[in-house]
Amino acid sequence: MSTIELSNVTKYFGSLAAVRDVDLSVGAGETVCLLGPSGCGKTTTLRIVAGLEAASDGDVLIAGRRMNDLSPSERDIAMVFQFYALYPSLTVAENIAFPLYYERTSSADRERRVKQAAETLDLSAVLNRLPGEISEGEKQRVAVARAIVRDPNCFLFDEPLSRLDVELRQTMRGQIKEVLTSLSKATVIVTHDQLEALTMADRIAIMRDGLIEQVASPHAIFANPCNVFVAGFIGTPQMNLIEASYAEVAEGEAELAFGDQRFRLAVNGASRALAKGKTMTFGVRPRAFTLAGAATAHTISGTVELIEPMGAETLFHVRAGEIDIRVVVPREIRISPGHVVHLACDPGQVHFFDAEGKAVQ
Repeated sequence: MSTIELSNVTKYFGSLAAVRDVDLSVGAGETVCLLGPSGCGKTTTLRIVAGLEAASDGDVLIAGRRMNDLSPSERDIAMVFQFYALYPSLTVAENIAFPLYYERTSSADRERRVKQAAETLDLSAVLNRLPGEISEGEKQRVAVARAIVRDPNCFLFDEPLSRLDVELRQTMRGQIKEVLTSLSKATVIVTHDQLEALTMADRIAIMRDGLIEQVASPHAIFANPCNVFVAGFIGTPQMNLIEASYAEVAEGEAELAFGDQRFRLAVNGASRALAKGKTMTFGVRPRAFTLAGAATAHTISGTVELIEPMGAETLFHVRAGEIDIRVVVPREIRISPGHVVHLACDPGQVHFFDAEGKAVQ
């Protein structure tokens, strides 16, 4: 069965721990995205699965078999690289068929499988062209076709869409997802683009400094980040994360204080677990704010400093004391820089994090 399992995988480069105690399981037919900032260890983790790097500690299992001592060619994987690595002197059909020569398949079988892969990725019309004669999007599809033309244990993608423009990325995200859904193979995709991860993955593994911070579905990652790092990393524009002191002032209400701002909020299940009078962090996504007509005990007041049109919406940067608060509003709302606004937020959409940065459940 097509599965990938990493157990306590660690990788050192000299004294640097690039990957630390990574545990991750990918089921048959499941797509998991490794997502994180540059240098977080996601590509190193993928290379360990592929056998291009040896783990310093821990085990790599593919289809239930331990792979640590096996070379890449013995692991029966298909990998799509950031750079297409197409042979410029071979036609598209010959590039797609190239892996099949090592499997010693018959000429008829090669032709059948190349034709099938080309039809799946809409490449039938360019099979006789050279890589220099096709578009960037077609080159990427050729690289994917070359991977799926075989029947490997699993698929690995390393930043597969990073060289494409925005329109092509959107098209290719859908095409790759459709192809992977039909293949029922364990798939790992490395990306730094959260939109790719949110749209293509069944689960996302957020990495930082070689560690996996959280593994969950795209919805769970977005709605219930486990700590301040994940909360600030996922979401565009990113979540507002504000350090404040917390005190319960009345039945069912709490007061949050930061700088010269004081505002009240209905107490929810998470906020009841906070230590009164202690410093904590509360997070509010820009779209969870609304503009109130006047200042009240339940609003934050600030001055609009910067306005960024985003098409159907507008992003306001609101200065509240020393804090920059991002607020997304419908484009119909017309406010000029320098205008004072009063922000209310839905208590059900406020996230609380303790002094260590961990989510309060």
